[in-house]
Amino acid sequence: MLEAIREFFRELAESHPKWNFIFFHDATQWERVVSGFWVTIELSVVCVVVSVLIGIAGAWLQGSPLRLLRSIVQGYIQFFRNTPPLIQLLFFYFALGQFTPAVTAADGWTVEPIISNVGWAIISLSFFAGAFNVEIFRAGIEAVPESTKEAAEALGMSRLQIYVYVVLPLAFRVSLPALNNNLVNLVKTTTQALAIAVPELLYQMVGIWNDFPSAQNPAMVVLFSAYILLVGILVLGMNKWERTMRIPGYGA
Repeated sequence: MLEAIREFFRELAESHPKWNFIFFHDATQWERVVSGFWVTIELSVVCVVVSVLIGIAGAWLQGSPLRLLRSIVQGYIQFFRNTPPLIQLLFFYFALGQFTPAVTAADGWTVEPIISNVGWAIISLSFFAGAFNVEIFRAGIEAVPESTKEAAEALGMSRLQIYVYVVLPLAFRVSLPALNNNLVNLVKTTTQALAIAVPELLYQMVGIWNDFPSAQNPAMVVLFSAYILLVGILVLGMNKWERTMRIPGYGA
């Protein structure tokens, strides 16, 4: 079966040179596509999780009685919301990356930075999406009735306990629609990691059509299809989660 598929795409490439799906009949190129797809998935999952944690922590700090903490969080939000994510990525990798220490690799000769290009991509993209998540969760927190918080205080709960056990679960439900949109944008923004040579799917596809110009059109088709699939799974999962967490008559 697999050999028949490979043969079909070989014949297609011969009869239609502009539609050379080389990664479907060349094992080496197929490995590059699979490798890039897995890096994209790993990058997306880690950035989604870290950005949500940043949003939760930042929203809590926004309600801190300490003015300095609130100012730091506000400065962080303004910086990352008002500068392009690509510029942030380049700044983290090329500017801050110069100040990170390096270690000797296992071969005893190569010197490698402690934070790789993949690491900087995760840091940069997570902070970028996290700034929006802070505001999303803040809006959700403001939707929680003050009487609910006061009732929790009357029971002797601390500010952190009220946030974790009372406010956050309710705010999360209200925040899910906006959070859904932001996380979808984050997954699409991971393509910008190409700029610092992170070997994700777009990077691998560009490499393939540079090596095989006849594969440019097929590479774009596969690239679009892969992101439609990836984003579609995320949207379906988030929508299902949103329906599951909905409280009748309250918020989302």
